[in-house]
Parts: sequence; structure tokens; C-alpha cells
Amino acid sequence: MELTTLRQFIAIAHARHMTRASRHLGITQPALSAMLRKLEAEVGAELLARTSRGVETTEAGRAFLIHAEDAVRRADAAVAAVRQVMGLERGSIRIGGGATATSYLLPRVVSAMRRAHPGLRFYVREAGSSAVAAAVSSGELDLGIVTLPLKGTDTSDLLRIPLVEDELRLIRPPERSTKSGRTGGGTFKWSEIAHEPIVAFEAGTAVRDLLDGAAATAGVALKVVMELRSIESIKQMVAAGIGVGFVSRFALKPGEGVVCRDGKLSRSLAIVRPCGRAPSPAVAEFERVLLQLSRASVSR
Repeated sequence: MELTTLRQFIAIAHARHMTRASRHLGITQPALSAMLRKLEAEVGAELLARTSRGVETTEAGRAFLIHAEDAVRRADAAVAAVRQVMGLERGSIRIGGGATATSYLLPRVVSAMRRAHPGLRFYVREAGSSAVAAAVSSGELDLGIVTLPLKGTDTSDLLRIPLVEDELRLIRPPERSTKSGRTGGGTFKWSEIAHEPIVAFEAGTAVRDLLDGAAATAGVALKVVMELRSIESIKQMVAAGIGVGFVSRFALKPGEGVVCRDGKLSRSLAIVRPCGRAPSPAVAEFERVLLQLSRASVSR
């Protein structure tokens, strides 16, 4: 017995009229009548009885209808399950984030997703939080990782999902660390680096805004001698002795970096995605793994 036959029988039973059912199904009434005769012969009972107004299910027809509807529901659920699997096996994911996210948070997540679902394809865009939020809002990206609060264009259409708290830490050239008797750790005050050359992120980025604001609150104007976009570039320039710099704790080994004792340089990272659009199975799974792995790193 084919599912098409079951669907056609269900349509007739609900319409209670052969002509209306044939129009709904898009087949001729003689073809529908032939299907019904064949079905009744197969089950060995009359399923529909003709009346002056159309047709009515018999007692046998009502019993058959219950199981026919259940069979069709189960078949539809099976197809939906397969489509979800195919979405994970052959889907694509478009993600955006800043330097910290793309360099230190996403690689582990993409690696884990690729191991579980090798057919997935990824597109990763590195950009500032405002640009990432705008791209998610316009549909260019499926989700983004941003620093809160978002500034600039209207982002009221975006859902914000807290991801992890980050901290910016001061890094010094190697010879400075050696002279101080340590390679990492410790604390600093803004007044202690008021005249230090700073290798900083570009002006206008969320990280730079955080640093400029914290220094200004302490009455210090940063002496920026170089602006860069890449965390690794900042680390290399600091290592070359050009100045001191600030990078995310995620870019450092445990115990590395110097903490500000005027107040922690903390920022909230969040996932953003459209409020009114359900994520695909691939994007939903990526979001789950991203939350799981990123929050596990908090203990560092």
C-alpha cells in the first residue's frame, strides 16, 4: 500500500465528497474512484459509503482512517528528520567576528563541527562588531560574535545570546619582562604606563574604545605609536620592542599578561542572530558547540 493512496483516502474522508477531493488533489474523479475500489479490495472492506450529499466513512473506514493518518504523520516526520540530517551534512555556515573570535574562539568550534559533520562548509569574515552586526541583520551572515553593547546602526532585530566574558591584558617586550623578573602575570596601574609607547588596535574598534575609555577615566591619554587589526601582529610588534600592547586573554597562555589593578579591562562577548528567522540545523548546532566550548574556556 503506497503513501499516495493513503493521502488520497484521507482527502476523500475529510472532504466527504469525491468531486471536491479530486479538485483538491488535482486528479480526475474516475482516477480517484478507481483508487478507492482498489484500496477497498486490498483491505477487504467497504471504507466509504455514498450518500445524497457525497460520501461518509463506514465503521471500517473510520478505523482505517485513524491508522492511515498515523502512517502519513510518521512518514512526514521521517522525511523531516532526514532533511535535518542533510542540513547538517551538506549545509553551510556564515560567521563573522572580531580578531579574538576568529583567531582564538572559532578554530576549535569549526574543527569540532568538521569532525562530526565533514560535509559542512564554512565562511568566516573578520570585522568589527558594528560591521558584523550589520551583516547579520542584512542576512549576509548567519550569526556573529560581537562585543556588547553594540553601537552605530539599529540592531533591534538581532537576538543577543551571552557567550563569554573576556579580559584585555597588558603585554610587554621580552627584555622588559626579563628585567622585571617574570615572563607574565602581575598588575599595572594606568599611571605607570602613561608615557609608554602603545601598540594598539585600530581606533573605533570595540577593544580600542574600551582601552581609551579606561585610560581616560584614570586621567591618562594613551601614547599610541602604532595601530593594527591583527592580534598576532600586535604580539609580534611588542616582541620586537616597539612598545607595550593589550590583547585578549584568549590570545595568551595561562599566567601570561598583566592585569590592570585600576579595574579589570573586561568586555562581554555575545552571539547575535536574527530574531524572526529560525536558524538552519547546521547553524543551530554550530551555535550549541560554540557556547559549549567557549564557556569551557572561562576556567583559564
